[in-house]
Amino acid sequence: MSFDKEWSAARATATANVSMRLNQVPADPGGGGGGGGGGDLELNQDHIGAVGSDAYKLHNRLQTDGKHAATATTEAAGALTKEGFASGAALLKAHGLWEGQVKTLVAACATISNGLNYSLASHAKDEQQLHADFTASAIDKFLK
Repeated sequence: MSFDKEWSAARATATANVSMRLNQVPADPGGGGGGGGGGDLELNQDHIGAVGSDAYKLHNRLQTDGKHAATATTEAAGALTKEGFASGAALLKAHGLWEGQVKTLVAACATISNGLNYSLASHAKDEQQLHADFTASAIDKFLK
């Protein structure tokens, strides 16, 4: 079978298996908008903390593991260039691109980790303030 025929067959198979999925909350059968359905925003501090912790761990690993081949790559690129191979410059360029991507990932992980830590701390502070406000208010007498 030629490449064109094989490619056409693969495209036809892929097209036949395509279906549309919409990212949305299932329709409320009661027609109401505010009942405790599955679309309510829920803050689960344990899950957020776990994601933040994983982002921090990944940040630390990327800072070291993302650079483990830097010396060997630079030496290989230098040796290839010295011997007149164009692949030396290409290897050095690829290494530069790799370093840029690693720095981007490290920064993204730091942003995620720091953002989630801030969100958790801010939420806890807001909860404490609300509790203090309600405890000190006249409404608290009626809630007991």
